[in-house]
Amino acid sequence: MICHRTSVAIVPCAAGSKHAIGGEVGRPADVEEGKLHQDRGMPLDETEIPAGIFRVCMVCTGNICRSPMAEIVLRDLVQQAGLSHRVSVTSAGTGDWHVGEQADPRTIDALADRGYDASLHRAKQFDSSSFDELDLIVALDRTHERAIRSWATSDSDRSKIRLLTSFDTDPNRQLDVPDPYYADAATFAAVLATIERACASLFAQLEPAFRAPQTSTHA
Repeated sequence: MICHRTSVAIVPCAAGSKHAIGGEVGRPADVEEGKLHQDRGMPLDETEIPAGIFRVCMVCTGNICRSPMAEIVLRDLVQQAGLSHRVSVTSAGTGDWHVGEQADPRTIDALADRGYDASLHRAKQFDSSSFDELDLIVALDRTHERAIRSWATSDSDRSKIRLLTSFDTDPNRQLDVPDPYYADAATFAAVLATIERACASLFAQLEPAFRAPQTSTHA
């Protein structure tokens, strides 16, 4: 039997440290449709993601401010590197207040100012039954991390949960990405800059594994 499950070891970076990563990546033959879908800037529904793709979910409170920023920024890095066939990025909220809504207009504007398109985003709530379908769950602050950990039912589930800022090598980094919801446009821009820096560090850790020679494990 050929195993297509993608396996990548994610190691949060201590401030000032170099990125560390390990693991092996397989690519099944059915990933091209997913690549085309994401290369158009369209988020894949979880039911549409082919097997073998490394799945990342960014999580904040309502999925209209911070996590859409992180989703779109990381997806853009993946696309620019030509790795949409290897990595899928989605986002969700811990609560259901905004399910089905677009991102906050200030989120859309901040992203647009940096050249990103958030027009297709629609908020959804994190599904606690989706741990098996995800490889990395990235919390935007510690309240989200605690909530997600409370839903995890195994060590395997808990091992997938990380704070976004844990990947940032800036020694002066904050532990939490601030919530800009009650603030002004300048705060949204500052939060986006924080997210861009952390996502760049995360992607720097992911990218070498997905550029490594593709292998299959036979059982």
